[in-house]
Amino acid sequence: MRSIWKGTVSFGLITIPVRLFTATERRDVTFHLVHGEDGGRIRFRRFCQACEEEVPFADVAKGYELPGGDMVVLAGDDFEDLPLSTSRRIEVLQFSPSDQIDPVLLDRAYYLEPDPEGVKPYVLLRDALERSGLVAVVKVALRQRESLAALRVRDGVFLLETMLWPDEVRPADFAFLEEGVDVRPQEVRMTESLIETMVADFDPSAHRDGYREAVQEVIEAKIAGREIVPAEAPVEEGPPADLMAALRASVEAAKKERRGAAPAKGPAEGKAAAEPSKKGRAGGEEAPGGRRTGRPA
Repeated sequence: MRSIWKGTVSFGLITIPVRLFTATERRDVTFHLVHGEDGGRIRFRRFCQACEEEVPFADVAKGYELPGGDMVVLAGDDFEDLPLSTSRRIEVLQFSPSDQIDPVLLDRAYYLEPDPEGVKPYVLLRDALERSGLVAVVKVALRQRESLAALRVRDGVFLLETMLWPDEVRPADFAFLEEGVDVRPQEVRMTESLIETMVADFDPSAHRDGYREAVQEVIEAKIAGREIVPAEAPVEEGPPADLMAALRASVEAAKKERRGAAPAKGPAEGKAAAEPSKKGRAGGEEAPGGRRTGRPA
């Protein structure tokens, strides 16, 4: 990985020199825009609408459009003296429980690697933060933009997650929120039952990008000159006429899928599951593996 930024983490009177690395990458299949007839690359030119001439990049400035249509032009030196108090510095503002940070605020993720002289204070802060169960709320300036960020530990390394400002999150203002919807208790219970049958530990490696794989297959078929076999489109169904019937069918389907995915039990294991121990009968039901469920009588 290549470092994209270098600065310090400022924590009280302690400064930790670090380098910043992008923690994620998109794996989309990338394309160029080309002329469909001959495959030639499409080039975009910087063209001025006022003088109708092509403009070299050195003459390109930034413009802020006023409500009346007038344009305020700002050049590079107009931004040089603007205050960025956190420039080249990740300033720790406070420490907070992670569940107080709304995930909708999280934007981009970066790894922080310490410089050789900053390894010891880096490790000290990392270990203390990890034991506390908190995240550090920091302020940082990247690419001439100042933002809040959350600093937490992932796989022994500091992960910096920049955050949007609160006014950058759109409110969820939808008409249905004002409507009175009659939901029956049995519908709620059936929905909860469906959720329970689908509970599982999240393993991201168990999921795949089917669309990207299909695009790659199309490209490989084009290269090999093979006929492209179109994938069957999933059947899209409308809202069910009988919600309860759809919920019951969904619960049964989820149970069958879960039973089909469950590993087969051996004779000894099946007997142990069928005959709970005396301790389990006296003090509440005992689940496989010795985990007790329910309360003692």
